[in-house]
Formats: sequence, structure tokens, C-alpha cells
Amino acid sequence: MARSKSGAKAITATTAQSLGSLIKSARDIMRKDKGLNGDLDRLPMLTWIMFLKFLDDLELQRETESELAGKKFQRAIDSPYRWRDWAADPAGITGDELLSFVNNEEAVLPDQTRGPGLFAYLRGLTGRNGGDRRDVIATVFKGTINRMINGYLLRDVINKVSGIHFGSSEELHTLGALYESMLREMRDAAGDSGEFYTPRPVVRFMVAVTDPQLGETILDPACGTGGFLVEAFQHLEKQCKTVEDRQLLQKRSIFGGEPKPLPYLLTQMNLLLHGLESPQISPNNSLAVKITEIGEKDRVDIILTNPPFGGEEERGILANFPSDKQTAETALLFLQLIMRKIRRAPKPGRAAVVAPNGTLFGNGVCARIKEELLKEFNLHTIVRLPNGVFAPYTSIPTNILFFDRSQSTQDVWYYEQPLPEGRKTYTKTQPMRFEEFADVISWWSKREENERAWKVPAAELLKNNCNLDRKNPRAKIDITHLPPHELTANILQKEQRISEIVGNIQRLLANPSR
Repeated sequence: MARSKSGAKAITATTAQSLGSLIKSARDIMRKDKGLNGDLDRLPMLTWIMFLKFLDDLELQRETESELAGKKFQRAIDSPYRWRDWAADPAGITGDELLSFVNNEEAVLPDQTRGPGLFAYLRGLTGRNGGDRRDVIATVFKGTINRMINGYLLRDVINKVSGIHFGSSEELHTLGALYESMLREMRDAAGDSGEFYTPRPVVRFMVAVTDPQLGETILDPACGTGGFLVEAFQHLEKQCKTVEDRQLLQKRSIFGGEPKPLPYLLTQMNLLLHGLESPQISPNNSLAVKITEIGEKDRVDIILTNPPFGGEEERGILANFPSDKQTAETALLFLQLIMRKIRRAPKPGRAAVVAPNGTLFGNGVCARIKEELLKEFNLHTIVRLPNGVFAPYTSIPTNILFFDRSQSTQDVWYYEQPLPEGRKTYTKTQPMRFEEFADVISWWSKREENERAWKVPAAELLKNNCNLDRKNPRAKIDITHLPPHELTANILQKEQRISEIVGNIQRLLANPSR
């Protein structure tokens, strides 16, 4: 028995190891291509190639299932544009011929006829029933280009990807984990594009305490690379017991929005690799809708998101919001959208939203939005995240707001998530771990005030211009969470004290006898 167990483990390890090696080989080949600069170019390239292989494997599987059931199968991609037609043969088209087929509006096809090139064909696909897989493929490739300029290297990469078997659930699981690690690398290399990736421990914590249930609808209106949706999907997958449960999960549970072409492609691949066969991700800006026109049919049970902050939207977008709540701050526009999108009845919806510190202490429009949040929603918890959680993308202090539509806010609970003992911040090499949330998760359902948790009555917050930036009454002052006016005052006070000490030292040096 012990031997068979260890044997099974060895096979699993080999599978994971060979897949990791295969992906690494493909990336190493890409490093030789002069058209690609770093992971920001290489990962999208690898993604669209894997995307097409995945689709073909899935279609082959569905085709076989349809034949066995005596049903007609409708392909998303026709010959000669399927992976099996142009990519599967390792000795197939290569060099300039391959580049021409992939890139050109019109090209000689693998069957020697002339027609639209691969990308031109894929961009022109239209769904037969509206909103089917063909529409998704067209949207993905409208924002995708082939950056490789060496057709022989491209053929080498394609041959590597041909070794991945997307029909194997074990390989999919391994690939999903590999893909997540590549997204982290891309985030680290991305600079200003780091918003696409939220650290997985934060995502897992938000999903764990929000606890989505099968039958509920989950939305991320700014889904980036799909981290929240992947985690929610995996959370719901454990609840599936029947074929009907799986159908419900696959078709009527997970929704997202992402207008930027690159993260849209990445989130599609991320969800596909984790088992969601037809991701329902809108390529439109979620803010491009009049929030007063959002009705009950547009609402969802749960919203989990880390909306972009610090950005600015065009004036046309601002017109979708009430005149007294229009602002250039994207985070505040998303907060208003989320408040409108949460279901009211029969069961009140709930939300978990990452917010920058400025949202907590902001005045003017920001205060008016928070007043509505406190009066019309139950803002029951604010988790204050420690310094460096989102490093290296941003050092801005962040919080997680948890609210629902059950009632108006009575009290707001605060929980200050600490840094590990002896640490001053998180870094790229020493990021946050999910295990660090163990204490707040155990506190969540049995709330008591302690050295990390305290509560403030909503009436007090409303009286103080809805300033939600409340410090832990039992902790030392943490200047990383101070609002600007307090931070500058704190710095000035320290500067004055330093100036006094330096003055004393100068006087002592000038009069050593004293």
C-alpha cells in the first residue's frame, strides 16, 4: 500500500515537473526573439498560443461527446484555422510562411488556398446565438498581436505548447498554478501595470470570509487577470455534488468586466485553466453605464474586487454618476457602482472591496459617498492591511471594506492586520502569506474587542464628516496610515525636534568648557 501511494506521488511530481520544464523551455525560446522585451511581452505571447491549443483540445473533447450522444456539434473555429490544422504537426508551416499565415490580413493557408490570415479570421468571428465562444475569441484577438518576428522560433514555441494536454484535469490544475506564478512575475515586471494582479493571500481571505454559496452570482467589475473570479470559482466548485450543480457553476455564477485588452486575454486564460469553460467577462468599461439605470435584473449577490485607484476617467464616464458625486478618482466611481450593483432582495447582497487609505479620510464628494454607504448599507467591517502588501506595485496603505444591504450601519468593526513579528514591510521576495490571516478569520464569526479589533458607532462617524480613518486605540501610532495633514504635522514636529537637538549640539561644540 505504501509503495503504491509513493508511486502515485512520484507520477504527479513528474507531471508537474515536466509541465514546468515545458513552459520554461517555451519562455527560453522566446528570449531569443528580438521582437519581445521581457515578461510583459513573453507572457501574452505564450497566453494566446496556449489559448488556441486549449480551445482545440476542448472542441475535440466536445466533438467526441456530441457524437456519442448522437448530437450535432457546432465548432467555434473552422478548418484550416484549428490548432490541429496548422500547429499540431511539428514539421508543419514555419519561418516566413508561418508569420505570414498568423499576421497578414490575407495569406496562403496551410491547405494552400488563399484567405484571411489566422488573426484576421479570429477577429472576424461572430457568435451564432450571440454571446457564445466565437464572440469571446473575436474579442480576445481584437486586442492581441503577434510580437515574435522569427517564424522558426515561433514554430519551436508552438511545438512546445503542443505537448500540453488541456483535456487532463490534473495537467489543468498544475498549469493553473504555473500560470498564477507567471502572472506574479508579470506583475513584478509591470510597473504601472501591476494593478492587474492582486496578491493571492488577500484574494483568498476576502473570498473565505465572504463565503460565496452555489446559486449566488459573483461579479468582479474590474477583474484584471481574474484572481477573485478564479478563487470564487474554486470555492464554489467544492460545493458541487451533481451535474446540475456543475451546470449552475459553469453558466450562471461567475461574471466579470475588464476593458483593457491584455488583462482581458489573461483573465480568459486564467479562468479557462482553472476549469471555467466559458468565462463571462465583458470587454466593456464597467463604469460606462448610468448607475441610476441599474435595475434589479442587473444586480448580483456578491461583488469581490480591487478596483483601480489613482486613475482618472474621461468626462463622458463622469456623466453616468449623480452631479453631486462626480469625481475624477476611479476608486470612488467604482465604489458607487458596487453599491448600486449589490442585490437588495430577496436576500441582501454583500461586497468586499480593496480601497486606498484616501477613501477612508477623503472629504467632499468622497464624504458624501461614505455617508450613503453608512446610511443605506451595512458597512460592518474594515480590515486595515499592513504596509507593503501590494509591493512593489504601490506602497499606498490599503484597506478592505466589507458591506452588505441588510440594514443601515450600526457599528463599524475595525481589524488591524499586523505584519509578521520582526518585519517592517513586505517585499517581492518576502510577500504576505495566507496563513497570516488565521487570527482574523477565527475572530470573524466571534467578534470581541482586543488589541487588534475595535468598533466605532456609525453615529460618531457620521458626526465627524464620515471620516472612516480610525486608528487602533490600543496600538502605537502608525504613520503609514496617517492622513496627509496629520502626516505633514508629524514630520514638522520631528523636524523641529531634530533642529533643537542639532542646535544644542552646535552650542556645546562652540562652548566645550560648558
